[in-house]
Amino acid sequence: MIRAGLLRGIFLKAVYPLMLVFGWLFRIDKEKIQRTLIDVNNRLIRTNPKHTKKLLLLLPHCLQLSDCNIKITYNVYNCAGCGRCEIKDFTAIAQELGLELFVATGGTIARRVVEKTRPEAIIAVACERDLSSGIIDTYPLPIIGIVNERPFGPCFNTRVDINKVRDALVFFAGIGEKA
Repeated sequence: MIRAGLLRGIFLKAVYPLMLVFGWLFRIDKEKIQRTLIDVNNRLIRTNPKHTKKLLLLLPHCLQLSDCNIKITYNVYNCAGCGRCEIKDFTAIAQELGLELFVATGGTIARRVVEKTRPEAIIAVACERDLSSGIIDTYPLPIIGIVNERPFGPCFNTRVDINKVRDALVFFAGIGEKA
């Protein structure tokens, strides 16, 4: 049987580019193809549990409300914790569990954060485009990607299901598991 890591590599480096070509030929929405990549990646990652404490939680800047006066892009802990957005929940989780937490304004900054922190695994929240490119660019690093919700359109006051993040934390760090 082919190992999940090798299968993941084949999917990311060979199958996914072919999916993009076929999607273009048959006019399939690119976002649907990117979401498929994220779903397949997450399933393959979950077939091989790897507990680690060197975990990076990477969030997009658009989770912060656009009218907030405090900018958190360089230091997420600048958040005043008013509760109008989900950032305070993530800072609390990161502090409680001793996780690295960063907010990125795009893929280039996210890659720089990954290079700087050198995590053993990543939980990333972003749109399909940023997640799919980040998963490919950081292979073989295990990443669970969580697509953000965009009720007001892309990159503007987005949201994320915090329970999906908690589930990923349980998977990677064993947090919340029964002894």
